[in-house]
Amino acid sequence: MALHSAQDGAKLIFAPTGNTAAPDAPTSGPGQAGQFLKAALHRRDLDAHSPIAQFHAWYAAACTPSSGVAHPETCTLATAELPSGRVSARVVYMKELDAQGFVIYSNFGTSRKRRDLFGDGAGSAGNPWASLVFWWEAMERQVRVEGRAERLSREESQVYFDTRVRGSRVGAWASRQSVVLKGEGEGGEDDGRGQLEGWVREAEKRFEGVEEVPVPEFWGGLRVVPERVEFWQGRQNRLHDRFAYEKREGGWTLERLSP
Repeated sequence: MALHSAQDGAKLIFAPTGNTAAPDAPTSGPGQAGQFLKAALHRRDLDAHSPIAQFHAWYAAACTPSSGVAHPETCTLATAELPSGRVSARVVYMKELDAQGFVIYSNFGTSRKRRDLFGDGAGSAGNPWASLVFWWEAMERQVRVEGRAERLSREESQVYFDTRVRGSRVGAWASRQSVVLKGEGEGGEDDGRGQLEGWVREAEKRFEGVEEVPVPEFWGGLRVVPERVEFWQGRQNRLHDRFAYEKREGGWTLERLSP
């Protein structure tokens, strides 16, 4: 993409220029977007009954070394607060997929996602609707998930928590996610990192000699139970293939969408 100095006008970035959609795609000219040429998607290619089964198939393909996808579990989680409707998004790792939906793990004590989804605990209503987006550039594919979010039980969360390295388990106790960190003094080198490291030392002391660190009550799994899932395959000239599953009473519908 082209970069412009502030003196050149309002556009600091003008994209794209000579970029390609994939490393082996034909080089495009200046100011032209790269083309998506790797595959096509038809209704016959998709599971007729379940977006969960279809996602599992696409995810398995993305996990193969030949796919070129480095971390297929990486996705963007978007939430929206009430009553403003203000949206926030962050990159997370999907850790589990089951028949009910897509599971991530995080802090739900002080984080913004907790306030968006479940309210602030002081009368502010939560908005349980959430969205996940998976982008597998090397395969020219994305998957969009929309649904309601629900917390996993502490027992379920403990199972995953026990797989984490000890430092991450202790760190979960120490981190007060999204809380403002205060540095020591004005203009000093400590920009607040020292406060975080102090909390880590406190947690390490608390669990000194304890091998089985319990999962914090404020930390755990979040399952997005899908009500709509879209599978997107890039195509030439931006005439992409898009298919959306919609949850209906008694099952799922599957429809092709215009790009």
